[in-house]
Amino acid sequence: MLTLTHFLMLSGVLFAISIAGIFINRKNMILLLMCIELMLLAVNFNFIAFSRYLGNTDGQVFVFFILTVAAAEAAIGLAILVTLFRTRSSINVQDVNSMKG
Repeated sequence: MLTLTHFLMLSGVLFAISIAGIFINRKNMILLLMCIELMLLAVNFNFIAFSRYLGNTDGQVFVFFILTVAAAEAAIGLAILVTLFRTRSSINVQDVNSMKG
């Protein structure tokens, strides 16, 4: 039987992987966005686990809001990446730092 501890451990592992991905990879913007999405997934997993454990649906409602924000963030991030790739022919983070006005 799966308990709350199992879900929290899985969420912690997902969050740690995303933090490690952000610190290890500092060059590719797509991987940085993927790590941020993985971090939001870990937070959603915590909300659902606590919601199930406590027997109310408040955490599940928050998950819907977080998923909406994550979808908007992904769409805007990918739009910025497409524009950056069209102008610079690269998606490196150093190229984003060199952009001006």
